[in-house]
Amino acid sequence: MKNKVILLASDQFGKGEKELGEGVLETFFTILKQKEREELPVAVFCMNSGVFTLTDRSLVSLQLKELEEKGVDVLACKTCVDYYEIEDQLVTGKISGMPQFIELASKYEVLTLS
Repeated sequence: MKNKVILLASDQFGKGEKELGEGVLETFFTILKQKEREELPVAVFCMNSGVFTLTDRSLVSLQLKELEEKGVDVLACKTCVDYYEIEDQLVTGKISGMPQFIELASKYEVLTLS
């Protein structure tokens, strides 16, 4: 995951049953956060329904908070946060925008989870 940006475009991993997808996504980030700092991604950029993972309605928020504490930038798309009207519900991450994502994407490989 070193030198990568994770684009989190959904609040679940894969298509199918929502509960299963949420569980798989939580497992992904649980395992990822156990990596050494130098093996972690540069950032996690949440957009579309991925911004819901930054609220307390998602167990993934706990994993993302721990990644943030380890130095990973956890970012939320401002347009998406505004669209879903959840700014006051964010428990981790910082609000960001497309210019920052484009800058990150120009420097690092992007891994999309949807």
